[in-house]
Amino acid sequence: MGGNSSNVIRGAQNRNAGRLFEHLIEAACRDYRQVGLAEIDKTPEPMQPTKSLGQGRFVAHYEKKAQPDFKGTLRNGRSVVFEAKLTTADRIKQDVILPQQAEALERHHQLGAECFILVSFDFRDYYRVPWTAWRDMKTLYGHKHLRPEEIQEYKITMKNGLLRFLERVST
Repeated sequence: MGGNSSNVIRGAQNRNAGRLFEHLIEAACRDYRQVGLAEIDKTPEPMQPTKSLGQGRFVAHYEKKAQPDFKGTLRNGRSVVFEAKLTTADRIKQDVILPQQAEALERHHQLGAECFILVSFDFRDYYRVPWTAWRDMKTLYGHKHLRPEEIQEYKITMKNGLLRFLERVST
């Protein structure tokens, strides 16, 4: 029981941390919207109703996500599509992006969208890793994971409490 309860607690902590990271991103998206730089929204997670409770209520479960977390448009009309990933480890593995998400990112990339993975290493450091660098990490870095020291060129900052993930992106 002890091992199982610690897994439950760890899972809840990871979900809460993921939600906090998404809230940081959504705050930045609101700021970008207010200043006219971008219109970016979180992709809703698909739910599958399993039982009607009547009066418009139902029991449902989240389906496995197949789409990137955020999609939108930059001021210049270019699409922006990205996934957000947080880790408490010293590296982030390539396979945290589901195959369906990778396929969607690749399709958007092929159509000219600005595609990337926003990565947080335990809320200390943040990176905007271009989709092509993520996709080709085995070739570029020699392994299928990234460490902060390997991706310093993609580091982004937090300014005035807002994650500045569109810096150096042509808008």
